[in-house]
Amino acid sequence: MLKPKIILRSNLNFAGMALWPFIFLHRDHAENKTLLNHELIHIRQQLELLIVPFFLIYILHYSINLLLYRNHHKAYRNICFEREAYANEADMNYIANRNWFGFIIYLKK
Repeated sequence: MLKPKIILRSNLNFAGMALWPFIFLHRDHAENKTLLNHELIHIRQQLELLIVPFFLIYILHYSINLLLYRNHHKAYRNICFEREAYANEADMNYIANRNWFGFIIYLKK
């Protein structure tokens, strides 16, 4: 896997975000290995879906979830990509052992 470039900023309204080939991290979270691993999982997801389809599916899944849950936080947390990343962010070996398209098992309902 290509190594993404990490960009640290102090003016972000979020802790981290992966936009291949970059990972944006709030400076306050620069040493947060769990957050970095979470974002690296997203980088892997983006690469295996050839980037653009990842974002299309992400937005579609969020939109469907928003209709189902009528709550931004629940809609976001139930996106299959986020479910995979949150479930495995503490496992620093997850990416090395992850199956291709591992997010599929996190599709539900």
